[in-house]
Amino acid sequence: MRQQAGARRPGDPPGPAGEDRRGISGTRRFVRVLPALLIVAGAVYEYFTPRDFTGGPLLTAAPLVAAALYTLRGTVLTGVGAVVVLVAFHIRLGVALLAEAVTETITVATAAVLAALINVVVRRGNARLASVREIAEAAQRAVLPQPERRIGGLDIAARYEAAQEDAFIGGDLYAVQDSPYGVRLVVGDVRGKGMGAVAVVAVVIGAFREAAEQEATLEAVAGRLERALARESVRRDGLEILEGFTTAVLAEIPHGEETVRIVNRGHPPPLLLHADGTLVALDAGEPALPLGMGELGVRTDRARETVFPLEATLLVHTDGLSEARDERGRFYDPAARLAGRTFPAPEALLTTLAEDVRRHSGGGTTDDMALLAVRRRGADDPLGHQG
Repeated sequence: MRQQAGARRPGDPPGPAGEDRRGISGTRRFVRVLPALLIVAGAVYEYFTPRDFTGGPLLTAAPLVAAALYTLRGTVLTGVGAVVVLVAFHIRLGVALLAEAVTETITVATAAVLAALINVVVRRGNARLASVREIAEAAQRAVLPQPERRIGGLDIAARYEAAQEDAFIGGDLYAVQDSPYGVRLVVGDVRGKGMGAVAVVAVVIGAFREAAEQEATLEAVAGRLERALARESVRRDGLEILEGFTTAVLAEIPHGEETVRIVNRGHPPPLLLHADGTLVALDAGEPALPLGMGELGVRTDRARETVFPLEATLLVHTDGLSEARDERGRFYDPAARLAGRTFPAPEALLTTLAEDVRRHSGGGTTDDMALLAVRRRGADDPLGHQG
């Protein structure tokens, strides 16, 4: 049975997102055949118009458009086709040797040669861009590796959404590590952008990996991160990349205990989603300064301990989520959006969040967004962690 026009196909997301995707696909198909359409339009124009009118401009445009769309072979064939069509009509009209016709033919042939050269340049540029993209992906995997899906009896999901198209890593960070003291994690947001922010990300994650294994308390882990940033600032002699700060949440989930301990250093509060849809924002209570600003305050870190029951999910995010704005300037409120909802797994939660904030912001955000979700397995799950 033929599918009705406008019906949603399997694989298309429901609603406007699916319609947008089909519209983009149709536009791409049209653009791909545009050079051929220009040649056909030029031929039709030559055939149905008086002798003094010419389809040369359409035939000239065809290879130039093909240069950005086709391979070198396709571009050359398009240029040859445009020249052949033009010469054929000149012969048909008996004007092939007239000065105007010769000039027009040379113009189209020159455009075809230029199109081939443009194609070569574009292809080389694309190859360099692909190489840079591969290097960026490798850098992301090295600096910000994806955590294992299961660590210490917990289900883990992480997602990094870059605000800039084709960017792979920026100033947001996350890391999860099993330790003798439980599963420890950090989510942070470095002030600044570019390679400077990436350098700070590497410092923070490296210090966290080491401290998570060695320090007996979460407060001590935070202290190690503070000292690591201070050392790097001195070593780099006050470069701008280390004149800022890093907001962060550190959490510790002890083995065999239904608790989570949290140290918040100026970061958006984590959210605890219970199995029945109840949502609790784990506010820090007394505010603390971000990492890298410890010398400005005397307050010592104090972990907050909260019940973390079976089947509950801990969501930690950066402010790229909570500060995403819609067209009216309203902030995205993850607590309000998630309250009363349940999700089968952490990955489903992060996918829903990413799609929802994308709709809220009209398809793009102004800041990077890091999401980390940790779910405590139920007691009846054979793979769950048993204390």
